[in-house]
Amino acid sequence: MGIINEFKEFAVKGNVVDMAVGVIIGAAFGKIVSSLVADVVTPPIGLLVGGVDFSKLELVLRQAAGDQAAVVLKYGVFLQASFDFLIVSMAIFAMVKVINRLKRTKDEPPPAPPEPTAEEKLLTEIRDLLKAK
Repeated sequence: MGIINEFKEFAVKGNVVDMAVGVIIGAAFGKIVSSLVADVVTPPIGLLVGGVDFSKLELVLRQAAGDQAAVVLKYGVFLQASFDFLIVSMAIFAMVKVINRLKRTKDEPPPAPPEPTAEEKLLTEIRDLLKAK
């Protein structure tokens, strides 16, 4: 089997195709979530905290002097990235919950309870004997 045939077999396997589709959809979903955070969520939060744009929050550690650039701690960018992460993780969690709910069918019986352990069986027998007396 030649290398071209091996590559063709590898490339058309379900896992590779599924992964490619997931990456493409993930990139598109990332743009949607970034817009949600930047354009919908952040402005009201900024308004609540006095009109602050988180991404512009910074602390100048050393002013620019001559040809040396200022040393700036941009903690606002970190806060914005943290909000982005929280919203993305909540959106993915919600999506997984919906997908799991759709996977379950109504005709599917609930899983059977696990078999009681030997200790539980023994305790049940003791309880039943005590009740009988």
